[in-house]
Amino acid sequence: MKTYSFEKLEVWQESVLLVKLIYSITNSFPSEEKFGLVSQLRRASISIASNLAEGTSRKTQKDKAHFTTISFSSAMEVLNQLIISKNLDFIGENDYISARKKIEKITNMLNALRNYQLNK
Repeated sequence: MKTYSFEKLEVWQESVLLVKLIYSITNSFPSEEKFGLVSQLRRASISIASNLAEGTSRKTQKDKAHFTTISFSSAMEVLNQLIISKNLDFIGENDYISARKKIEKITNMLNALRNYQLNK
């Protein structure tokens, strides 16, 4: 079976781990948030990995960098929603810190990838 280029990206692999973490964290959210924060957090976290995958299929480095930027924006959306979730006491300190550290690692990697794409 073929391995696509996005699957080789360490930042894509990390973003998939973030999706797993977000799904785990949101399992304990109140049921009335199923179509609110739970859905938003899950979709935004998936968007990070999805945009990285889509960007690898683009022809120009500028287009690739554009999708990397969208991935970064999705990571900021996840962070914002995690902050709100913590303020609403839907998540505890440990889960919040764990997710925030993962997002920081991913955003640093996305910045490096975007700089590489734009300077290649």
